[in-house]
Amino acid sequence: MAKITRALISVSYKRGIIEFSKVLASHGVEILSTGGTAKLLRDAGVNVKDVSEFTGFPEMLDGRVKTLHPKVHGGLLGMRSNPEHVSKMKEHGIENIDMVVVNLYPFEAAIAKEGCTLEDAIENIDIGGPTMLRSAAKNYPDVTVLVDSYDYAMVLDEMRDNNGAVSAKTNFGLAVKVFQHTAAYDGAISNYLGSRLTEEVQEYPPTFSLQVKKMQDLRYGENPHQTAAFYVESGVNEPCVSNAQQLQGKELSFNNIIDLDAAIETVKEFEQSAAVIIKHTNPCGAALADSPLTAYLKARECDPVSAFGGIVGFNRTVDADTARELTSTFLEAVIAPGYTDEALDIFTAKKNVRVMQVPLLNSYDAKGYDLKRVTGGLMIQGRDLGMINALDCRVVTDRTPSASEYEALDFAWRVCKHVKSNAIVFTNRDQTVGIGAGQMSRVDSSKIAVQKALLPTQGTVLASDAFFPFRDGVDAAAEAGVTAIIQPGGSVRDEEVIKAANEHGIAMIFTNMRHFRH
Repeated sequence: MAKITRALISVSYKRGIIEFSKVLASHGVEILSTGGTAKLLRDAGVNVKDVSEFTGFPEMLDGRVKTLHPKVHGGLLGMRSNPEHVSKMKEHGIENIDMVVVNLYPFEAAIAKEGCTLEDAIENIDIGGPTMLRSAAKNYPDVTVLVDSYDYAMVLDEMRDNNGAVSAKTNFGLAVKVFQHTAAYDGAISNYLGSRLTEEVQEYPPTFSLQVKKMQDLRYGENPHQTAAFYVESGVNEPCVSNAQQLQGKELSFNNIIDLDAAIETVKEFEQSAAVIIKHTNPCGAALADSPLTAYLKARECDPVSAFGGIVGFNRTVDADTARELTSTFLEAVIAPGYTDEALDIFTAKKNVRVMQVPLLNSYDAKGYDLKRVTGGLMIQGRDLGMINALDCRVVTDRTPSASEYEALDFAWRVCKHVKSNAIVFTNRDQTVGIGAGQMSRVDSSKIAVQKALLPTQGTVLASDAFFPFRDGVDAAAEAGVTAIIQPGGSVRDEEVIKAANEHGIAMIFTNMRHFRH
């Protein structure tokens, strides 16, 4: 390990850089810098040499050329253990650069701004930064390279303990992080520019790059014979399972994560206090109420047998009374925007229950993608964020829904969106009564929903995630006592289905929006 004697620092994100540079200077490290970073450090009292002074070549082309010079890249790439490299560097007056601290122009932030033009985006493509990072990372045995401010403290600690040097092992880890970072950076540029190959912006470019970071290894996958790990996308600001915090409980499993996602995405549909119970990604009960406790109890009434061992989601803070009820039965996990201190104390009695917190459940990433894996390929689609208020739907029957039926239809439609197709959901105004999920025929889903119903189906409403291909589904609903139906419409037999609804005195509305879920 050789002592670090010279560092090149050029950062767009300046968190912690002044303090870091001052400690480097205290170790006797010469600091090279450019532009705004150099000014910031000088203003803070740090002695800085401009890169242009170091290279003997001025910055030019509006700052596009600053560090693209043999004295910079030779100083980074030259192998200290290679006599020929050392000789050539000496011959050409190239001095070692032992550390690079660089983060890149904020390309993704730039293109996210409203009104960003292609020219604006191009100007935010960093050239010198990635080039220095890659040069330094390639020569990791001799060069320490930092692209993440959270690594500053670790490197300074190691320099303190090793007389100003950093180990090759640490440098290797930092180099790997650099290549991950530049790959993601180039991927974002490729996606953006690739979508603009034609006059009209393409939502799906010819190649699609996605960089994800491992959150954790998992004990196994969907089944014990499958290996698995959990990866998350960078820059996700929307509250979701990927940025949820685990407050207690056993390690999350592959299936836990999928079900937690289903739970939190379902309750995000509602402004009123809501609870949902999930088994195998399907709601087996959902309800609205004035309190989380009441919402949970009503959700559990729908199918208490299936609720056993389920995952419960809330969109309100869980209090002590709710926690007591939750711990009175076996549950895998609970996810909510918050918990009272007393509630958390109560959960400790069931130490294996996974308690997850994800705050502020009122935002979506409208630009997000949904990815579906098939053998040898990947299908990419926009997320199903579409939702229509029942009051805005088209009435297609002789009878218009009543005010209370409209409320129930709206609730049923929001729940149905999160049930596997073919999906049929019976509800009253604020509580699921029967749920039929994942059947190959829609009428079978209707029959299962009735069969599963423990609460009276008389006077309920029905939601269907796709159109009724035949009238038999409506006939089955009428036999169960359904008074109103919400469905997308669009079948070649819509007239036959509408006629059946009129015969039974059922009010029916069309959403013109389907919610298949496979």
